Amino acid sequence: MLTGCRNLSWTIFSFTCRRLCTGGSLISPSALRSSASTVSSIPPSVPSPTHNHSFLRSRLTSVPLHPSVYFSSARSLCHSTHCSGVMELKEVLQVLEQLAPLSLAESWDNVGLLVEPSKSRPVKTVLLTNDLTDAVMEEAETMSCDLIISYHPPLFRPIKRLVQKDWKQRLAVRAVEAGIAVFSPHTSWDSVKGGVNDWLVGGLGSGQVSVLSQALGGVSHACKLEFMVRSAEELNTVMEELKACDGGTTPQLSVSRPDNSGIHVSVTCADSALTPSVQTLLRHTTPSQSLSILKLEKPPLLGHGQGRVSVLDQPVTVATAIQKMKSHLGLSHLRLALGLGQTLESSVCTVAVCAGSGASVLSGVKADLYITGEMSHHEVLDAVEKGTSVLLSDHSNSERGFLAVFRERLAVRLPDSVTVVVSRADRDPLEVV
Repeated sequence: MLTGCRNLSWTIFSFTCRRLCTGGSLISPSALRSSASTVSSIPPSVPSPTHNHSFLRSRLTSVPLHPSVYFSSARSLCHSTHCSGVMELKEVLQVLEQLAPLSLAESWDNVGLLVEPSKSRPVKTVLLTNDLTDAVMEEAETMSCDLIISYHPPLFRPIKRLVQKDWKQRLAVRAVEAGIAVFSPHTSWDSVKGGVNDWLVGGLGSGQVSVLSQALGGVSHACKLEFMVRSAEELNTVMEELKACDGGTTPQLSVSRPDNSGIHVSVTCADSALTPSVQTLLRHTTPSQSLSILKLEKPPLLGHGQGRVSVLDQPVTVATAIQKMKSHLGLSHLRLALGLGQTLESSVCTVAVCAGSGASVLSGVKADLYITGEMSHHEVLDAVEKGTSVLLSDHSNSERGFLAVFRERLAVRLPDSVTVVVSRADRDPLEVV
């Protein structure tokens, strides 16, 4: 339906340009087609332009113009030219970005390439780990690893020096000296569809899964300017001036069918270009009398976000849920807090999960069972009081099992010359004694 609307809008737009653009115009249909990155009709919810100087502010949600990228995609990114050849670090990073865009990570997180060697070399061995520790670094050095993908970022807070007394800084120095690159995906893996949280909730079986904290996409910090012009010539003039307001970048443009009052125009610009753009439009009579400003909200990226809740296709008892999760996580022990009025034979129809430390994401979610790595004493008490049972695995145990899944998904997208290995030295620092 959306594609059909865009096609119809483009037909109207092309017809308008053919009728209005003269031979001496700076904007022709072909030029506008190449410069406009989106052409859509104005949604009914957008206020009609007014003929006064009051600016109407409202909220507008745009639809992402690109398909969602997620782990479950079966498309191989290993091109024929790479399947038996060498692969550079930047090419591996491109594959990682396609599997889980870093834009999905939380704003507080420190994701991406954290250590980059000064001398480039082909990537032949990739080591996957949940945490980069001394034991894992020794393992990487022994196998002459070229790239470490550490789920948790070993460098998180800003640093002012690299010294040996801080163990994380010491690891960064060792990586640099060994020429090993270090990359961390962290919450981008949590958020992406088919990532850590989908893997975790799948431990109890199939169900109707939804996201707890929705990820947002699209252009951030952008505004839409709605106004009218009298002719194609005026449109050309205004667009050239607006282009200069944003450092020479051509704004996204949409033009609708003209009527007796003129041509309706919609232009998207960055927040940084808003003030000069408005000043430009105020210098033109018709645009200044019809100007409306709309703040663009980021649209939801369906299927992506933090945490998951599943309405199970086949409800299980609390006891069965424990056994399923032990098997799924490869653990012999879990910690359980039974919800008020619940027993081991109580039915679990809905389960909410969040890998790692999930209390902030799970708080207030209605479910029979919470599954996460860790929660504080009082957070557990709050859940139990509301009748929700809590199952804790310790922090990294709720995440580590996904490394083997990701290894398979990454390996098929890299050349045969690249070996992807899951660390044997990586483990949760806590154990049952």
